[in-house]
Amino acid sequence: MSDFVRHDRNRVRRGHKRATYDRDTVYAILDSHFLCHVGFEMDGQPHIIPTSHWREGNRLYWHGSSASRMIRHLAAGNPACVTVTQLDGLVLARSAFSTSVNYRSAVCYGTPGLVEDDAEFDRQMKLFFDRLAPGRWEQLRPMTDQERKATSMLVMEIDDAAAKVRATGPGDGEEADWPVWAGHVPLHTVQSVPVPAPEGARAPLDHPLMPAYGWRAETA
Repeated sequence: MSDFVRHDRNRVRRGHKRATYDRDTVYAILDSHFLCHVGFEMDGQPHIIPTSHWREGNRLYWHGSSASRMIRHLAAGNPACVTVTQLDGLVLARSAFSTSVNYRSAVCYGTPGLVEDDAEFDRQMKLFFDRLAPGRWEQLRPMTDQERKATSMLVMEIDDAAAKVRATGPGDGEEADWPVWAGHVPLHTVQSVPVPAPEGARAPLDHPLMPAYGWRAETA
C-alpha cells in the first residue's frame, strides 16, 4: 500500500521527523478512536466541530442532523479537514521548555458528500454500531421515516493525509543532572463497567453484549 503523496497542504513542517505519510499508520490512528474534529471554513469564519466517525477503506464517515450547519455546508461540495488525536502520556522533563506529551495524530483532507442510497446508509450505520457495540444494530428499534429524514450521513474520500507520533521520554540533554524527577506518565482510555438505564426491560441472561462488555447477568 503506497504512502499518501506529500503536498503543500499535508506536509508536516514542524517536528517533521515525527511525521509519517504511511497509510497503515494513518488508518490505525483513525480507527483508534470514535471522536474526530471536522474543520471547515464558512463565510470567512473557521469552524471545528467534534463528532463521531468511522472508516471503511480510504473513506471517512460521520453523521448528524440534516439541519446541521456543518452537514449542509459540507454536503454542498466544500472541503474539510478531519483530525483524530490520541493522547498517550505526559512527558515531564527537567525544564519547562522540554516538557511535552506523547501522542498519535492524523490529519486528513478531502471533500465530503452525502450518502444518499438507503441501502448504503443502513450498511454504514451497521458498520458504525459494530464498532461501538458489535451486534447492536440488529437489536435496536428500526429507525422511523422521520428519524431517517432528520439524519444525514457524510462520506469523505481521503485525498491527502499525514500522521505525527511522539512516543519517547524527555530529551533533557545537558540538563540530565538537574535534581528533579523526569520521565513520562502513560495515559490510557479505559472502558469501565456499563451502567444500565433505569427504565425499560432488562437484558436477558444470554444477551450477546453482556460478555462483550463484561456485564453480569441480572437475575432479579
